[in-house]
Amino acid sequence: MADLRTDWTKDEISDIYHTPLMELIYRAATVHREHQETGEVQVCTLLSIKTGGCPEDCAYCPQSAHHDTDVEAEDMLEPKEILSAAERAKEAGSTRFCMGAAWRCGRETKDFDQVLDMVSEITDMGMEVCCTLGMLTDEQAAKLKEAGLYAYNHNLDSGEDFYNRIISTRKYQDRLDTIERVRKNDISVCSGGIIGMGETDDDRIELIHNLSTMPEHPESVPVNALIAVEGTPLEDQPKVPWYDMARMIATARITMPDSMVRLSAGRVDMSMEEQALCFMAGANSIFTGEKLLTTDNNELEEDKRMFEILGLEPREAFKDAKEKHVPESAEAAE
Repeated sequence: MADLRTDWTKDEISDIYHTPLMELIYRAATVHREHQETGEVQVCTLLSIKTGGCPEDCAYCPQSAHHDTDVEAEDMLEPKEILSAAERAKEAGSTRFCMGAAWRCGRETKDFDQVLDMVSEITDMGMEVCCTLGMLTDEQAAKLKEAGLYAYNHNLDSGEDFYNRIISTRKYQDRLDTIERVRKNDISVCSGGIIGMGETDDDRIELIHNLSTMPEHPESVPVNALIAVEGTPLEDQPKVPWYDMARMIATARITMPDSMVRLSAGRVDMSMEEQALCFMAGANSIFTGEKLLTTDNNELEEDKRMFEILGLEPREAFKDAKEKHVPESAEAAE
């Protein structure tokens, strides 16, 4: 069985990343079989609970107030809308419900208090609850933990050098600091990146290096392909080819064997055959639902058909989770 390592060098990761693709997928599939249940894929749903008007200037994001896109700033959804969406997601087979708000950081307002209430109520449904609310203070992380939050998403996006070229309103260290606060409060970490933004292979390798050399690997590693949106600085970027996604997924799987590697944004542009190769490369999670925050996502019926044809089985909530991460109310719901 492949050892869990946090001492990977960039040269080692580069050698893995540049392995001929079919050999790379084979190697990743071998590691995947040693550490994960084959044919098991977690179904997740992502809901934008507060859309648009974000003060950050992330070049890839249509929700930034700095960009002229079709995404309008909206108030936070009403609690009943959020709970209804979570119930529909569970009925459709999702075991993880992710709530995203277009905030620079967690707010000291009633909106944050409402998020805490939603975390508690959706956790009581027996679902893994993940939030992405921007940067957090220690106090906010502690409140989310107390409310029963299972996971927190805070993507590194890319390597530090490239990150600093596409975002000027915060630093890479801010990302790392929030991840550390999440860890300190015994919340599962979800952190990955985006490819197709104009970065080099070396930038992608640095991203994997930064994730795989954390003191603990993120329990969840989303691999996203850029969805180029008109009005953003990256609107003219070409679509990411499937084989680049498979290469990133395989490299993440080999270096972080126990992590959930999530085939995330960009899946809508991939055929079933291309997605199948990504599953072979080590992906074991997808997002379903009409939207991924603001961009289109795959049809639920298409995903059900894909699962049937490929012989994939949905993964249950909290499987193999560390005891300290599982909320007591979720244990009761089971």
